Amino acid sequence: MNDTTITIQELKDAATAFVNERDWQQFHGPKNLSTGIAIEAAELMDLFAWVKDKEEATAIVQAKRTHVAQELADIIITAFLFAEECNIDVSQAVKEKLALNRAKYPIEKAKGKNLKYTDL
Repeated sequence: MNDTTITIQELKDAATAFVNERDWQQFHGPKNLSTGIAIEAAELMDLFAWVKDKEEATAIVQAKRTHVAQELADIIITAFLFAEECNIDVSQAVKEKLALNRAKYPIEKAKGKNLKYTDL
């Protein structure tokens, strides 16, 4: 299976099954899961500590591809578990947030710029 053949719900179900098999759902309230997302994100960020530029970061991804992918997976799994715990439809949330971001970052103002929307 890959990104074009598996649904978000299937991934959420797989993550939930993994947790349920271990009786970990008792530890997975919104606070602990949101903290878990931050911790997992920090582990991914740690791979790029002190990196100077995009080129160097890309070289790290190439050299440590499996490790980078595993850290990303940890973030996504924990985010899916958070979504399940909070009854959030991930697809709907992403579509709504992209619509908000389109309004905040119109192409004619934001293209090629890395400024916050309040500074465009």
